[in-house]
Amino acid sequence: MRTTQQFSITLPHDMAEAVESKIKEGRYASVSEVMRDGVRALLERDAAVERWLREEVVAGHREYRADPSKGVTGDAILPNIKRHRAKREGR
Repeated sequence: MRTTQQFSITLPHDMAEAVESKIKEGRYASVSEVMRDGVRALLERDAAVERWLREEVVAGHREYRADPSKGVTGDAILPNIKRHRAKREGR
């Protein structure tokens, strides 16, 4: 029984150049290796988002439901978010 499946993909030129660059640099041996690594990263990111939702968002929502006085309005937290984003972007 075969353990792989072949795909044919089309990429925008900039992405194709990035894939080719990774191979030329010797970081990967083939397009397939680059794609496998990219899919692994995507799956890891999806799993991290799921964990965050389960462990932090749901827990925070439960805490808020138990005591709504602990809640913070969007207007109250927006300046902090903007400051954090600006700091991250080096502004």
